[in-house]
Amino acid sequence: MPPAATAPAASAANLFDLSGKTAIVTGGSRGIGRAICERLAQHGAKVAVSSRKLAACQEVVDGIAARGGEAFAVACNIGRKPELQALVDATVERWGGVDVLVCNAAINPHFGPAMTMEDEVFDKMMATNVKSNMWLAHMCIPSMEGRGGGSIVIVSSIGGYRGSAMLGAYAITKAADLQLARNLAVEWGPKNIRANCISPGLVRTDFARALWENPDTYSKRTRETPLKRIGEPDEIAGAAVFLAAPAGSFMTGQSIVVDGGTLAGVAAGADDD
Repeated sequence: MPPAATAPAASAANLFDLSGKTAIVTGGSRGIGRAICERLAQHGAKVAVSSRKLAACQEVVDGIAARGGEAFAVACNIGRKPELQALVDATVERWGGVDVLVCNAAINPHFGPAMTMEDEVFDKMMATNVKSNMWLAHMCIPSMEGRGGGSIVIVSSIGGYRGSAMLGAYAITKAADLQLARNLAVEWGPKNIRANCISPGLVRTDFARALWENPDTYSKRTRETPLKRIGEPDEIAGAAVFLAAPAGSFMTGQSIVVDGGTLAGVAAGADDD
């Protein structure tokens, strides 16, 4: 019988310490991605901040540097495989490898019933929200394996758990991301590479602006959600730090739902409001 694998040592003092770790974050220039970049850096990680616009990424990098962290900016369209490979190569060349990958970037170009969506739009959503995450994970895994392990974090959504009359196609892609994390966990767990999702509810980001700026949507969500409000980007970042750090070292193939209780059920008294 082969010897049992041993858990990584982690004291109470360093459960969330990411010193010496390198991280790649897609969609890192704003919203949830920016908050994740900033918090990973605050906990000691060196962060490759990536999005399509280099100047926006550099703004995040400058903010991290001003607070004593280390980061660099890389422009990358996640729908283009060569650009993803260039992102990984630049990170490995600069810092020697990749320990943490956060797949945060996504698109949602269709709002309405799925039947009204063009095939090309759905194909683009699946390619951008799912296939690109698989590509990027596979590109980072060899480096993670060589460094003794790593953490892959995919930002999914509570939409992956339930149907939607207006966001159905987006929800399908996010459900696929949940399965992608499970498959990566099973395939690469023996190499100490973990894969998990974070599934946010409605968060105050530019990406979800059309939802939370709509008075009817905002009122309904805040009325029915147990915490009676929507989320803020920084409230998602803490889950990413946990999954990247020693604190999350025994978690893989799972999803952390951060939604103010939306999936738990309708808030008490909501029908009376």
